[in-house]
Amino acid sequence: MSGGLIIGIFLVLMLTGLPIAISMVIPAGIYLLVSQIPITTAIQRMVTSLNSFPLLAVPMFIFAANLMNNGGITERLFDFAKLLVGRMKGGLAQVNIIASLIFAGISGAALADVGGLGNIEIDAMKKQGYSMEDSAAITAASATIGPIFPPSIPLIIYGAAAETSSMKLLMAGVFPALVITAVLMLMVGFFARKKNYPRGIDHKFTRREMLTIAKRGLPSVLMPMILMGGMLSGWFSPTEVAAVAITYAIFLMIVYKSFSFKEIIKVCKETLVSTASVLFIVAAAAIFAWTLTVEQLPQRVSAALLGISHSPAMLLLLTNVILLIAGMFLETTAAIMIFTPILLPTLLAAGVNPVHFGLVMVFNLMIGMLTPPVGMSIYMLSPIAGLPVNKLFKAVMPYMIPLGIALIILTYVPEISLWLPNLLYGTR
Repeated sequence: MSGGLIIGIFLVLMLTGLPIAISMVIPAGIYLLVSQIPITTAIQRMVTSLNSFPLLAVPMFIFAANLMNNGGITERLFDFAKLLVGRMKGGLAQVNIIASLIFAGISGAALADVGGLGNIEIDAMKKQGYSMEDSAAITAASATIGPIFPPSIPLIIYGAAAETSSMKLLMAGVFPALVITAVLMLMVGFFARKKNYPRGIDHKFTRREMLTIAKRGLPSVLMPMILMGGMLSGWFSPTEVAAVAITYAIFLMIVYKSFSFKEIIKVCKETLVSTASVLFIVAAAAIFAWTLTVEQLPQRVSAALLGISHSPAMLLLLTNVILLIAGMFLETTAAIMIFTPILLPTLLAAGVNPVHFGLVMVFNLMIGMLTPPVGMSIYMLSPIAGLPVNKLFKAVMPYMIPLGIALIILTYVPEISLWLPNLLYGTR
């Protein structure tokens, strides 16, 4: 049973509508039966893939993000972002992007950004006369920042799959996230003039208003600063940062008087469901990727790509094309677990840094969350905005231009990703 046949069965099952984890487990199980490999091998591989200290950060970051969403903290972040850029033309659209950057320093996930800030952002923009399509499109595009800026759940999962330092990966996301933020703000500035977007705030804040907003929002804004400071100083590992995020989120709920044991139980249940889904995909992808490795598919792909070119620039271009297509069909976690062992060896042989590749991979997959047919950010925004997914896919298309520009910059200027981790931890 060849690696190509395994992938073929997986694609057929996925197109029938089966959950992606099941679509990976079935061909892997068939392979084990045909090859007469004991089923205990699959169980061992799946359990081993989850026996990872860095992966412990995933459920904790999900828990922290859920606490923020349910504790009224996101609304204060949005108000604080208004204070920073609300006076600009198209101010609420710019606030949308800045709020996503700040929230990215807490949640580490695009869907948490959409779920946490989406309602607040879209409602505020609708009241100011923005079309629902524009409001939702900006919200979806800005959510791509979440998994790039630290802490980042996809980068932690990539680190486990690539056996690369999670701390280096998280630090590598700082400047790329700022680049993405800048190009999105430039695009919004262009549309603000073309479509005559209103200013976010039509009056200057008084000193008292500024102090009130700062007082309400500053404790929330301090959270990403505390997390970043802990990582930069070396006090916290990624997993410890996640634990600190939970502690601080509970502290904020107490400060804002939104803490209740009933709410905590609700958040725990939401976190269990989300965590089970993510980790089941990780375990299923581990055994699926193992069957492909046994069939030497990574070596064949590597040989094929190196047969085309040994140039890192050309290989990165081909990799971007592959990942953009994969992102159209695959959930992020599954794509990382499947394609990391297939593509990384080729790029390492060409001299590409694994940390740089991790940022490129995750950003490709975040763009994939905005594209049909499986654009998860779009599907989550559809009920929030009250719009059909086909209209949202069309509305978000103009924002593919700045995201594509950012992808090219991050792909071919690796120093943007590598400067900070190299400064803090040395090369490789």
